[in-house]
Amino acid sequence: MLIGQYIHTLDPKKRIALPAKFRSELGKKVVITRGLDNCLVIYPMKTWQKMTEKLGELPIGQADTRGFGRFVLAGAVEGDIDSIGRILVPDFLKDFAGLEVQVAIIGVHDRVELWNEKIWAEYKGRIEKQADALAEKLGQIGVL
Repeated sequence: MLIGQYIHTLDPKKRIALPAKFRSELGKKVVITRGLDNCLVIYPMKTWQKMTEKLGELPIGQADTRGFGRFVLAGAVEGDIDSIGRILVPDFLKDFAGLEVQVAIIGVHDRVELWNEKIWAEYKGRIEKQADALAEKLGQIGVL
């Protein structure tokens, strides 16, 4: 399971070193794509295959499902984790997420998210303030 948060540096060649704890779960080949809330998402290949199967089952007759599929799939790039645990972040994805030198690397169950460090800090602050209300909503639908 991918959990925790780390701050790492995006080098001048647009590579970022992934935490050692994440590397074994991610494997050598991953997919990096646009995520929600203007972050990037790194999927292990097995998780990515499950995700794309679900996206492929969505009805193409609905504009929302077509749009979401395009958002995720057109922005996706396969990448290799190099021998020292780095992955290359393509320019268009770096720009999408507004990544600068300091990047927050977040483990979220079966995926890794990359955030602009400042945006992550703001987002995390908002979510922390809403945690009780979010737990209540999840309790109402039987999740908690």
